[in-house]
Amino acid sequence: MKTRNNFLFFLIASLLIIISTASYPQSKNFFSVKGKEIIDPGGNPILLKGINLGNWLVPEGYMFHFSKINSPQFIYFFFNTLIGPEEANKFWQDFRKNYVTREDIHLIKSLGFNSVRIPFNYSLFITDYPYYELKGVGYELLDSVIYWCKQENLYVILDMHCAPAGQTGDNIDDSFGYPFLFDSPLAQEHTTQIWKRLAEIYKDEEIVIGYDLLNEPIAHYFDVDRLKPLLEPLYKKITTAIRKVDSNHIIFLGGAIWDSDFSIFNKPFDDKLVYTFHKYWTEPTQDVIQSYIDFRDKYDVPILLGESGENTNEWINDFRKVLEKNNIGWCFWPYKKLDSERGVVSINKPNDYDLIKEFAESFELSYEYIREHRPDINKVKEVLKNYLENCKIHNCTLNENYIKALGLK
Repeated sequence: MKTRNNFLFFLIASLLIIISTASYPQSKNFFSVKGKEIIDPGGNPILLKGINLGNWLVPEGYMFHFSKINSPQFIYFFFNTLIGPEEANKFWQDFRKNYVTREDIHLIKSLGFNSVRIPFNYSLFITDYPYYELKGVGYELLDSVIYWCKQENLYVILDMHCAPAGQTGDNIDDSFGYPFLFDSPLAQEHTTQIWKRLAEIYKDEEIVIGYDLLNEPIAHYFDVDRLKPLLEPLYKKITTAIRKVDSNHIIFLGGAIWDSDFSIFNKPFDDKLVYTFHKYWTEPTQDVIQSYIDFRDKYDVPILLGESGENTNEWINDFRKVLEKNNIGWCFWPYKKLDSERGVVSINKPNDYDLIKEFAESFELSYEYIREHRPDINKVKEVLKNYLENCKIHNCTLNENYIKALGLK
């Protein structure tokens, strides 16, 4: 009787396991690489055609028509000065809610893009000194946009545009004028921890292609001969941490000197690497990308254009054709910005916006100057209220010629 009961228990337990596992897929399909090709979750080579969601999680001065006030921290300080920190915080909360929405993601997919790259600032994912906790609004924001992308079957690359202490040394990484990341073990540890945490969160998410570890590391202004040899070892350190929790996703590695210099790379150290380069304001010709093609051939690895644009539609069309002729996927820049034809959509400039722009352009760091030149706060609040309304996708202007230049509908 005891033997029979044991058999029945085993049979019932086995059936329960079968039933429970039948409810959940036991194998997931992720992006991978095979030789020079990026392979989609269906097992087929894919040519990525993407757009960067610039300015959303990394505000840039020129996107607001500022030149002096150009990095995120400068912009946040400037807005605090304009309307006070409480009102400024409300503005940024609404800005992040309105700038990229479910409707934006739907539009991007409907136009024929198959992917987006999401630049983010590390500071949205970790608290300040001295606690350094992995908390922040960035996690919820990424969850939302990735969920929308999953609904639209629009693939995602996550891009650390601003790393702790700065990997570039210019306004784009929100640094202090030098790539201090490479001389700071603590900053490197925080960079690694953030990437590991994001990998833990998205390790099973098939809509995510992978992780672009550092955007445009090491500007040409600095002691590049000392800094460049430090880049690939840092990539290895971050990748090792990611692989402890996530073996599914691709790692994207950008070259030194604004993602342009692949000479820092040796033989690939992981079996899911894609090497990414950026090109702006060059000739749109084969010779501009030939060194990257040679690198691809030498190591039998995929390459991707991670950023380009900010040029005429004719230039974009010509360069895009050169890339596609050479089977190189692309992700142009940017999706949306203020009063510009050089993007997918343009935000209509609010009335009286020049009040803000003129103050930004003449800004001086002194309380006397601020007192004497700050524009009327109530007028500024009204302008910014209108900006927040105008940046909603249904109030933006679609740049059809830009889209045509990308070969899309």
